[in-house]
Formats: sequence, C-alpha cells, structure tokens
Amino acid sequence: MKAEPFLAPGLAWALVVLFSVLWIALGVAWGRRGKGDADEYMLAGRNIGLALSTATLMASWVTGNTTLLAPEFGYKTGLWGMFSYALAGLGLILFAPLALRIKQLMPHGRTSGDFIRLRYGRLAWWVFMLITAIYTLGFLMTQAMGAGILLQSLSGFDYHVGMIVVIGVAMLYTLYGGMRAVIGTDFIQSVLIMVLLAVVAVLAFRQFPAPAVHARLINAHADHLNLLLPAGLLIAWNSALFSMGEVFHNNIWWSRVFASRRSVVMASFVLGGLAWMSVPIVTGSIGLVALARGLEFPQVNMVFPVMAADLLGVGGAALVFVVVFASLTSTLDSLLASTADLVAEDIYFRLLRPQASDAQLKQAARVTVVGLAVVTLLLSWPRLDSLASVLFFTGALVASTVWPVACGLYWPHANRNAAIVAMVSGSVFGLSAYVLIAPYCAAVFSTAVSALVMVVGSVRWPERFQWSLLKEAP
Repeated sequence: MKAEPFLAPGLAWALVVLFSVLWIALGVAWGRRGKGDADEYMLAGRNIGLALSTATLMASWVTGNTTLLAPEFGYKTGLWGMFSYALAGLGLILFAPLALRIKQLMPHGRTSGDFIRLRYGRLAWWVFMLITAIYTLGFLMTQAMGAGILLQSLSGFDYHVGMIVVIGVAMLYTLYGGMRAVIGTDFIQSVLIMVLLAVVAVLAFRQFPAPAVHARLINAHADHLNLLLPAGLLIAWNSALFSMGEVFHNNIWWSRVFASRRSVVMASFVLGGLAWMSVPIVTGSIGLVALARGLEFPQVNMVFPVMAADLLGVGGAALVFVVVFASLTSTLDSLLASTADLVAEDIYFRLLRPQASDAQLKQAARVTVVGLAVVTLLLSWPRLDSLASVLFFTGALVASTVWPVACGLYWPHANRNAAIVAMVSGSVFGLSAYVLIAPYCAAVFSTAVSALVMVVGSVRWPERFQWSLLKEAP
C-alpha cells in the first residue's frame, strides 16, 4: 500500500511557490548590481566580506546529501556514521590556509583549472578536468535525486516533478544573477537551515529523549554505539579525505576564494567548516532515533524527512521541507555557477576562443548554466537506490587531487609528471578499492597512493617553478 504523504499537496505547493519566487526575485535583483562584466557575473566583483563568504561556504556545503545521506549513515552504521559525516567539515577547515595562499599567488585568477594549467601544464589540466567533470556530474545527480526524493517522501509529488522544480529554480536565479545572486541567496538559505534544524532537533528530542534512544540502542543495536568499530573508523577517515578531495579540487571553493576579500578568506573557510559540522550531527541523530524505534524504510535515504514528519506532524514536515529545499538550491546554484565559470573560462575562452570578448565570455557562462541543468535532469531521471553509491564512486577520483594541489601551492619543486601520475594512479587504486573492498574506503586508498607518487616523484625528479607565472591568470 502506498504511504500517505505527510504534507497536503496544497501546502507543499504553497511552500514551493513561496520560496521559488523569493529566490528568483532576489537573484534577479542582485544580478542587476555591479558593473555587469564577466568578472562581476562570475566572481561578484571579488569583494565579498566575512559574513557573506562564511554563509555561502556553509550553505554550499550543506547539500541534499547532508540532510538525506547523514541520517542514512546514522541509521546504518550508528554513531560513527553520524560523526564520520561531520568530519567532512575538515575539508573546508584544512583548505583555509591554502585559500589564503591561492589569493596571494593568483590575485586575478578565476578557476581551479587556471592553477592546474599554469602550474603543471596542459596534460595535467586534461586529467584534472576529466576528474572534475565526472565528480561534478555525480554531485549534480545526487542533488537532483535528493530533490525528487524530498518532494516525494514529504508531499507525494512525483519524483521527477521534484527534480524539475528545484533544478529549474536554481538555474533561473543563477542564470540571471550569477555569483552575486548565488552568494546572496546562500546567506538567507544558511540562516534558514541553521535556525530550522535547531527547531526540528529540539522538538524531536523533547518527544523522544536521548536517554530513551540510548537505552533502546544498547539493547538492540549495541554495535552501532561502538566508537572503536573498525568499519566506522574507516568510514570516518574516508569521509575526511573525501571532503578534502572535494574542496581542494572543486571550482565551487576556488571561486569563493577569488570572490572574497583577501583579509577574510582564511577566516571564512574555518568558520564555514565549523558551522557546517553541526548540521550532519543534528540530521544524523535522527537516523539513530529511527533505528531505536525499529522503523524500516523503503529507501534508507528517506530517513530524515520521514522521521521528522512522523515525530513532529505537519509542522515538522513543513520545517524539514524548507530546510532540505534550501540546502538543495544552495548547493545546486553553487555547482551550476562555478562549473559554468570553469567551462567558460577553461574550455570556451582558453581552449576554443581565446579572442572572445568579455561579453562573449559572460554569455558562454550563462549558456553553460542552462546546459548543465538540462544534462543533470537527463542523467538523474532514472532513480537510483542510494545517494551513497554515487557519492563514494566520485570520492575515489577527487581524493587523488589533494596532494597535487597542496604540493603545487607550496612546493616549488613539485614535478608536473608526478602530479599527472599521482592523479591517474590514485584514481585507479581508489576505484579498485571501491569495487574489490568496500565503497567507503575508496578515498583512503586514492589519497595514500597519490601522496606516495607525488612526493617520491618530486623528490626524485625535482623541478623549479617560478611563482610569478601564476599571476598571469586570467
């Protein structure tokens, strides 16, 4: 028998329309500010302050995965599942000194691809861009699937309707407002997420207190409370290293570096990471509540929305609806904007049309936003069983970029051939571990192999790089 939705269709549509109109109106209004050139559209004038920079980092990192996958981890693997997901915040925190270094070395840079191309050459750039393309499509797919799952589990909407609505809204205000619209809406979305999550958590644990949850887990699932569980420790390491790979390589975070003031860039990454870490702990704890109650779900990635709605009724369902809607749009807009910048700058301008004007570069970025939204819908149309399967697969690839990026920023002797081999071999070993051992250890193997190759290759065949070459970007 089909379960009844927790939200009446009328209320669900009212929330969708309200926040969709709000995001689009704000995006269009903010997009009219500034000089209107490509730099303004892509990087918001490079003058973002501490509050906006911190908020957009936190909101961009609070994804559909954070609100849907963290409870899945808590439900399936217990405390370590919840804490290990929170360790993904280390990616932002550990990137903070690198962000300042990037700002110093590349004051006029636009993308992560600029750095790889200038630092390691065109072949390394091709490898890096391939990894980025696979990861970005996988990330976009998880957000699109999360959108469909949200609306379906809470309101009974068709899975595909949810995808179309959320992707369409994020695409529209990103298309018209660019990075300034993304950062502005992210600020509001981050406030909504933090406040409403606090409300949901407080109300939920008032109805089902933590001591009762702990007592039931001790009796029925004691292993889920074991912090020395080997699988849990491995998942924790994998999450931390995976997040480092995601942040170190992805243009979402590099674009925030270039868009922020130099004086605030390091502090904003530290504060954004710390603020973010509270979110998967709150949402993951709901998974423990579900486990303690002995509930089963048709898909484990429905744990948070279904549990919150069940515990808190219509009001809880509405709160969760807004939280996840905000988290999905705040990540999708960042993905669309930063990936469009990467394609427009690195492929259209640098590779295909180096003579393109500023207006043509801006138009290329806008066209790419629409194209990415359409491709994401097509790839996400068939519904997959678990968001984790898509996420862990990409972790094997992005983790291989951590050491080439870090070494390239600080070590003038880092070898370009070592960087290429490190990314390729790390990806191969990570994917092999994903298939042959377990999905949640892929990033560990990828990072370890990549580090070994990068360090040994650069020590054995050192090169001398002139930092001044990085100032050529864009």
